Amino acid sequence: MASINYRSAREIIALVQSGEITPRELMEETLKRIEKVNPKLNAFVSLQAERAMDEARVMTERLAKGDNLGPLAGLPIGVKDLEDAAGMVTSFGSIPYRDNVAQHDSVQVARLRKAGAIVVGKTNTPEHGFTGFTKNRLYGPTRNPWNLDRTPGGSSGGSAAAVAGGLVAVCTGSDGGGSVRIPASYTGCFGLKTSSGRIPWGPAPYLWMYRLAGHGPLTRTVADAALYLDCVAGYHPADPDSLPNPPVSYLQNLERLPGGLRLGFSPTLGYARVQADVLAVVEEAVRIFDDLNHKVEIWEGGMPDVGEAWSAMFACDAYGSVEKDLDKHREEMGKALVASLEAVKTMSLANIIAAQRVRTAVNALLQELFDRYDLLLTPTMPTEAFGTSGPPPSAIDGHPISLLGAVAFTYPFNFTGHPAASVRAGFAKSGLPVGLQIVGPRQRDDLVLQAAYAYEQARPWNQRWPEL
Repeated sequence: MASINYRSAREIIALVQSGEITPRELMEETLKRIEKVNPKLNAFVSLQAERAMDEARVMTERLAKGDNLGPLAGLPIGVKDLEDAAGMVTSFGSIPYRDNVAQHDSVQVARLRKAGAIVVGKTNTPEHGFTGFTKNRLYGPTRNPWNLDRTPGGSSGGSAAAVAGGLVAVCTGSDGGGSVRIPASYTGCFGLKTSSGRIPWGPAPYLWMYRLAGHGPLTRTVADAALYLDCVAGYHPADPDSLPNPPVSYLQNLERLPGGLRLGFSPTLGYARVQADVLAVVEEAVRIFDDLNHKVEIWEGGMPDVGEAWSAMFACDAYGSVEKDLDKHREEMGKALVASLEAVKTMSLANIIAAQRVRTAVNALLQELFDRYDLLLTPTMPTEAFGTSGPPPSAIDGHPISLLGAVAFTYPFNFTGHPAASVRAGFAKSGLPVGLQIVGPRQRDDLVLQAAYAYEQARPWNQRWPEL
């Protein structure tokens, strides 16, 4: 049997459907790979190997009878440890929740299971998803498969490391300020932050007020992400902000990118600083769209740095999620996290109104931008991956940056709810991956996927992964 370690999800599914490999054999190989490689990466923090094998055996028997088990039949997947998978601990990477066994699947996980996927285990995340690198006091740091001394990013760092490390082909992710796109850029995966509401959130005991976070997959190819979205998108009553079922298949429409698109490229968004060799790689990637007969021009405008306003809203929602446990467990939680949550108590209504005014202004600015351009292109990250245990860089090429300057290109589009993806642009001088971000008009996830797919066909990346 040919190695499945770095096959795309669709290739693996095709092997199962043709009978070349059974779900049982696939799961055995997956668990062997995890046992061998995960100790180096710490991508998975818990497994349900016995249940996964039982499900794979049942699927093998049913497929032999000719049953249709769904578009993901037999595919092993990882679930980020901020999201519920029934019977497994949802720890949020936080010591107080180390015994928090989920009674039900999230909507997203339930839909993936219905499509035939098999949950192998939970992937690591920073505590409550609060930082752009994956390290917590409960499970420790996750390492980047391209360089074990570097971080895979966060907060979906365990998911990205599992995909880039050849453990599974698909993992769930979530993105409140870049948490899918950051690790996608740092590990060379494809990562999609969907439009706000595209994939339902929850069920959860607390409905977020500001809806900055959205779900999205970490995959090896764009087509894998489109298939994933076909399986999980659509309204659910647990999430009152969830969008209606898409009228078309994202996968079936991948090759229908309109010709002659107008693309704006912003190397800085008007305020960011970018590592010189990273920017050079991104600029080379952007030129591919010229070769594909689209019109690319530098967007001369800029966005205000919305970091302070985004931070206020993100912290408010995070506080709402943990407020009932904070006083009781603060000594077991990270000091930086507790300090950020405590700061919420000092916010006034005037602070929130001011943040919403910034959000209103940026919404108007992006409306004008997307009246002019079909898509916006930027670097995904201003730097390559930094050290495994942090901290994020405080300077770029000798110039000081703020803490949010290390993730300057991602959080603005959580603030606005626009879909955004990271594709592998190439490699920095260090040999570490670099990402190109593709941002689309709100609810045009299809256009973002189509553009990412066209780029991938022109510069395929799935043949090169780290050797472990």
